[in-house]
Amino acid sequence: MIQSQLAHLFPGFSSHRLKHGGADLFWLSAGRGPALMLLHGYPQTLAAWHAVAARLCDHFTLVLPDLRGYGRSLGPAADQTHEAYSKRQMADDALAIMQAMGFSRFALAGHDRGARVAYRLALDHPLSVSHLIVLDIVPTIEMWDRMSMAGALRSYHWLLLAQPAPLPERLIGADPIYYLHHLLDRWKGREASLDASAVADYEASYARPSVIEACCEDYRAGATIDRLHDAQDREANRMIDCEVLVIWAEQYLSSQSPLATWQRWAKQVRELRLDCGHFIAEEKPAETAQAIIQMFRASSSSGNESR
Repeated sequence: MIQSQLAHLFPGFSSHRLKHGGADLFWLSAGRGPALMLLHGYPQTLAAWHAVAARLCDHFTLVLPDLRGYGRSLGPAADQTHEAYSKRQMADDALAIMQAMGFSRFALAGHDRGARVAYRLALDHPLSVSHLIVLDIVPTIEMWDRMSMAGALRSYHWLLLAQPAPLPERLIGADPIYYLHHLLDRWKGREASLDASAVADYEASYARPSVIEACCEDYRAGATIDRLHDAQDREANRMIDCEVLVIWAEQYLSSQSPLATWQRWAKQVRELRLDCGHFIAEEKPAETAQAIIQMFRASSSSGNESR
């Protein structure tokens, strides 16, 4: 049985757990059809996908995990290399979950930190990923390389959370719910409203010190080992093989299309621009779901759909 809060957001879904790589992973599943994993971002939980999942259950077998350390997924203790929270390790988590569900090849959609996990999985395990949908990001190394003064002010949390422990943990832990709502209000679109049950799930997660620590380790990994992995791929000119759809929020990225950046990382990529804030799956769920469905229909009609 899943918790009542999640049961309200995901009626008919089943819950699962798996111990893998030092983590205790939690996910939900439901639906029928091709396998599609949905990966959430910071500072959220799998609840971020509730409105999209409701629209996709009749088209896909959906798998929605909490990233390690987030939500109901328990993460390992931090280490000096930050490898335990690298996107490579999180991608291995995602792969293990899909294998436990019986899928060797599947599609991935990821938002924010989840999108970083998703593209890392597509680079490291190209035979496992049939389609990739990334929401509102550019690759991690590209983000660091382009960070000007204005970018640093806009994305200050990248620098704050990456500071050595326990500084950000202590600062955020002094009033975690205030900081959570600061981020939600800062990033959501004009006049956007997030579902109260979903926000309650984020609050329950972010109030736990272990989650704050995991989030900081996620960002420390982004400033160190994740950046190194991206640099190695870029130097080797490794590219994502599968079809890629980049969905981005006009109000969040200030009308600066990330398409040209992604064309340096993927062989087949196209974009969808939406007039909303950063929380695309919650602010524009119908458009997001329809874009994913159409991506599969286009692949099927061209004979490229994976079996």
